This record gives sequence, C-alpha cells and structure tokens, in this order.
Amino acid sequence: MVSSEYFPRLAGTALFGNERFINPFPKPLAPLGYTMVESPTIDAGLAMEYTIFDFGGRRARLDASKAQRIAAVASFQRVNQDVAYDVVVAYYNLVTAQERLAAVRQILATARTTQSAAEAQLANGRATLPDALNARAGTARAEYDLQTNLGAEEIARVRLREVLGVEPSDAIGVEKPVAAPDLMAVSASVASFVETALQDRPDLKSLAERLRAAEAEVKAARSAYRPTVEFESKGSSQSIWPTVSQPSLGDTTQFVWSTEVELKWNLFDGGLRRKEVLRRSSEQRQAVEELREKSDGIARETWVAYLQFETAVRQQEAARTLLQAATTSYDASLDAYGYGVKNLIDLVNAESQLAEARLADVEARSAVLTSAANLGYTTGNLLRPGADGAPSVTTQP
Repeated sequence: MVSSEYFPRLAGTALFGNERFINPFPKPLAPLGYTMVESPTIDAGLAMEYTIFDFGGRRARLDASKAQRIAAVASFQRVNQDVAYDVVVAYYNLVTAQERLAAVRQILATARTTQSAAEAQLANGRATLPDALNARAGTARAEYDLQTNLGAEEIARVRLREVLGVEPSDAIGVEKPVAAPDLMAVSASVASFVETALQDRPDLKSLAERLRAAEAEVKAARSAYRPTVEFESKGSSQSIWPTVSQPSLGDTTQFVWSTEVELKWNLFDGGLRRKEVLRRSSEQRQAVEELREKSDGIARETWVAYLQFETAVRQQEAARTLLQAATTSYDASLDAYGYGVKNLIDLVNAESQLAEARLADVEARSAVLTSAANLGYTTGNLLRPGADGAPSVTTQP
C-alpha cells in the first residue's frame, strides 16, 4: 500500500453540468443592463497527479511498512512455534502416560508376586493370615492404580487430538521417541543459550522490527514540516453550447488540457504536526522499553529452561540408579522372605520402594523430554531446520 505512493495517480473523469447565471452588460447593448447566460457542458478525460518530492516522507512510511511486515512474519513464526510446542508437550504427556501405565502393570505384577509368596508361606504355616491379607490389599491397590492410569492414558490421547485440531477421540496412535534429547547439550554454556535465544526468538525479532517501524514513523511525522512538490495534469474532450438570453452562442467540442507543478508548504496547522511527532516519539520510546523488557525476560526464561533441563538430566541419572537398587533390593528381600529370613513387612517395604522407583524413572524421563522441548522453544529453535523433528503421529479410524 505504501509503495503505491511512488506511482502517479491516474483517474478517469466525466463531468455533466449545466450552469445559468447573470452576466452584467452595458444598457445600450442590453436593454436590461444584463444578460442571462446558460452553459450546458460535457467534459470527459483523464487526470494525473504525482508527488515529485516530499523530503523523505514516503521513504519513511515505506521503511515503517517493511518493518511491520517483517514483524508480522516473525509473530506468525512464533505462533507456529506455540502450536508446535503444545503438540510436543501433549505428545510427551501421552508417551509418559503410556510409560507410567507400563510401570503400573509391572507394579501390579510385583504385587501379585508378593501375594503369591505370602500365600505360599501361609500354606506352609510360616506366615499369618494378616500377612496374606496385607499382601492381597497391596495387589488390590495396584489394580486400582492400574485403572486410574488406564483412564489417564485415554485422556492424554484425547488431549493430543484436541491440540492437533482433530475431533475429540482416543483413536490415535503415536510412535515413541526413537532417541532421547542430546544430553551433551547441558555441557554448553548457558550464556550461549541466552545468546541463541536473543538471536533466534521470533517474538524478539518482531519487537525489534516494530521499533524500526516506530523510528520510521517519527521520520514520516517530521517530514510533514517540509514542503511537497506535486505535479498535476489533465486532458479532456469538452463540449459546450452556451446561450445568452434566447439567442444561441457558438457551440464546440475541443480537446483541452492543463498542467501545473505545485509547491505546497503548510505554515500553520494549530499544532497538529507537533502533536503527531510527540505521539510517534512516545510510541518509539514505548517500543524501546518493550524490546528491553522482552530481552531481559527471554534471558531469564532461558536460564530457567536451561536449569530445568540440567536438573532433569541429573534426576534421570539418579532415577536409573534408584530403580536398579530398588530392583536388587526387592529380589533379595523376596528370596530372603522365601527362606524365612525376613518378614512380610520387609518385603512390602522393598516392594513399595521398587514401585516408587519405577514411577520416578518414568517421571524423570518425561521431565527430560519436556524440559528439552521447553529449552528449544525458549531459545526459538523449535521448528527450525536442524532442530529435532516433530514426533510421528497417526490417527486411527
């Protein structure tokens, strides 16, 4: 739209008019001292206007519009990243729900193993009925948790379809991540992540371009203090057949034209231009502060995302160690209980620790995946070439 100001304005014109007026005339020639003149006119042609020079006003408006266009593109890129991040989080939530469900099934299997051991000891007279009942209660609790997690997994499926924009249903199948995020990324300096975020975040680029647009708008407002040079030209075919009182004058049809160059300089406008410059300058200062605030916010967000990812990686390592230790402890307690060395309380405690370790391992893996996605989203690298691809998702009829 602003680029069109560099082109001339060409318009077709058509005039159909009739005018009747009093024309004073000497009495010796006109007894009444005047004549009545009637002038029907038809005028059709072309008119052209062109701004030759305006001291940078058009250029400033063009720069502002270009900056606004780039800002709009950057904002749209960030919206795409918002959608992608929501999909990734919903996908990882579904994967986590599936892994938690698998862990709960393992917990149920372990509880049944504990119950079988208690029932066997009861049959051999080496355990009491309360011990067997306690083991049965543990199995019932695990079955209850299984049903809860079955529902959570189905809800996660529906949520993923909702984020994808598909009608609500649990008919969706996903592939699990083929590889974990690059854990070597934690060895990079957090300063490099902050620098990447300040360079690649589309919303920050959008604010930077809006600042450029505001600066250009200030220039355009100041250009209003200077004159403009306009060129105007018109050519048309004009037909006229005037009459004076009753007799007719000569009628004709001729090609007529006019050309002019106009220097226009507004000397006084009641302070309109000054107020416009003040308004645009205020918008420029606002854009500067918004850009500064956004830059500081991105730096803080990147720090938090980096620390969350680093913490999640350490938690995952600890969870794996915990799971290995809890598995070994339960196996040893089960053998010892079978030989009568340990009682059921020791076995149940080992079983509880193993269940907690399995769930902690699932949660730690989920935290690594989501924090890695959040780090990519925070630094603005989500959906960029070379970044991790989106998860593979297939809908099922």
